[in-house]
Amino acid sequence: MKLFGGTFQALETSLDYAMLKNRTISNNIANVDTPGYKAKDVDFKQVFSNALASNMEAKRSHEKHIPFSNDGQAYSIRNRKHTSYNHNGNNVDIDKEMAELAKNQIYYQSLVDRINGKFSSLQTVVKGGS
Repeated sequence: MKLFGGTFQALETSLDYAMLKNRTISNNIANVDTPGYKAKDVDFKQVFSNALASNMEAKRSHEKHIPFSNDGQAYSIRNRKHTSYNHNGNNVDIDKEMAELAKNQIYYQSLVDRINGKFSSLQTVVKGGS
């Protein structure tokens, strides 16, 4: 029996993703003047696929239905290729990085608010609704 369902696991995975993305963006910002540095990004598609596969079990009633499957890969960091913004070969766009950092912080805070709401609901249940 799952006491908390898959919600906490999905939120935990999402927080891990947000933390890795924040670290990656911070690394990009720190290396804005490093010659030849290539900006990195976190691949969200794999994170989303993992979250879906770990929390949902789809029942297939026909062999042509698309199965929910996990490809077994964790999310990854990839280099942004084919871009060059600076004369020294560095492709970090500080304005883009700052916008991504702000977006990621809002995402992270929304996840924290959601977890706090889940714990608040559990606390209400434990106290008998008072």
